[in-house]
Formats: sequence, structure tokens, C-alpha cells
Amino acid sequence: MGKYELITRYLSEFLSEEVRKTGLKRVVVGLSGGIDSAVVAVLAHRAFGNDLLCVKMPSHYSSQSSLDDADELCEVFNLRSEVHSIEPMLKAYETSDMSPLRVGNLSARLRMVTLFDISAREGALVLGTSNKSELMLGYGTLYGDLASALNPIGDLYKTEIFELARYLGIPDSIIDKPPSADLWAGQSDESEIGYPYSELDRVLKRYVEERHTREEMINGGENPELVDMIISRIYKNQFKRRMPLIAKLTSRTVNHDFNYPRDITL
Repeated sequence: MGKYELITRYLSEFLSEEVRKTGLKRVVVGLSGGIDSAVVAVLAHRAFGNDLLCVKMPSHYSSQSSLDDADELCEVFNLRSEVHSIEPMLKAYETSDMSPLRVGNLSARLRMVTLFDISAREGALVLGTSNKSELMLGYGTLYGDLASALNPIGDLYKTEIFELARYLGIPDSIIDKPPSADLWAGQSDESEIGYPYSELDRVLKRYVEERHTREEMINGGENPELVDMIISRIYKNQFKRRMPLIAKLTSRTVNHDFNYPRDITL
């Protein structure tokens, strides 16, 4: 059994088991036309079939190619989907002096508001689509694209997502295009971060998985600026990877001492 066949089986079973522990049977995922949401949608479809609902949430900044890619994915895999534009909500708040970063963060949060409302309507859990590269670098919007009930791909680096997508048969139009959150015209993940994912993941794996020190990586030929940027972002963005920190005042504090398994049964 190959690596990605095994990963596919495991993640499909993970989704099925963890969702059903909650007493629910349905899931929803925001489908952007990008590779991460495509991979999550296909994995979820294997686990839930028509109990998966894909939600497309375009705005006036969304590229037509992303919308076309999302449509193609739904057609190829026969995914049940709906379209809910965030454009009216975004335009109602947006002002001419808002920076692209603010517009992007607001867009991500409006999409998650929409997705969680639909999950309430459907009696479903929201699936996350952030990969490990994004999570470690803090490349995501708190309470936006980082919000979810379950995330099946959060322990896969971006370069591994590309390989898994090819195994799953996701269309080349999605795999081959430059990674983008599609939050504003011309936005690109790699240009925004400053390095290609191949370089980012190589250093991330050395630091996170292999536990090399900064000095070991630099002595081994890694770019010092890249190494320092990655280490800095990992630690600065730790707050995005944890529940809100609660000041401890009692003997049993949530997320300090009051930590029961999520699937505990009474």
C-alpha cells in the first residue's frame, strides 16, 4: 500500500469516526477552487457521500478561474454544493481606505460566519482546510479560515497536499495554479510569504519534525533569512494554534486542569 493510499484511508476513517462521535452525520466545507479545500472535499466525500455539502462563497474579488475550478471539482466528483456570495456583506462594511489585509481578513471571517450558519441549518460540522505549513507559519485568519470543528489536513505540509491531490485525481487546473487564498486581485501565497513552498516546507520539516537547531540548519546550507523568518513566525503565531488563554484563578480551570477528552461519554 502506497503512502498516499494509506493517508487517504486513515483520513477518511478519521473524519467518519470523529464526526459520528458528536452524534452528527453531516459535514460542510467551504470550497474556494484552491487545492486545500479540494483535497478536504474529496476526502470528506469518501467518508460521507451526499452527507457532505460544499459551500462556494465568492466575493467581487474572486477570480473567475477559481469559481470555474470549484465547479469542475464538483462535477468531476459529483459533490453536492451551494453558492452563497459574501459580496453584499463585504460591500456593506468595506470602505475605500481599507488595506488589502483588512479586506482579506474580513472576507475570511464573513465566509466562516456563513459556513457556520449553514452548518447549523444542516446539523453538520464544519471541516477545516488549513495545511501544516500555513498553521506553523500563522498564515491564516483567526476565526476565519483557521476556524473549524475538525481539520483532516492540518498535519500535512503544503508540498504533501500537492502529492495527495494528484493521488486523489483532483483536476490539474487546481493542482497546477499558484496557491492563493483569492482574497484580493492577484493575491498569491508564495509572493506574500516571500518564498516558494518547496523551500518553506524543507526548513519547516528540518526544524519541526527533525528538531534541528537554527545553527545546524544554517551550517547545513539553509538561507539564514529564511530560517529566521520561519522560526520567528512559528513562535509569534502560537496564539493562532491554541484556544484563547484563560487566566487561572481556581483549582480547575478550562484548558489548564479541566481537560477531558472531547469524546467522553457519560
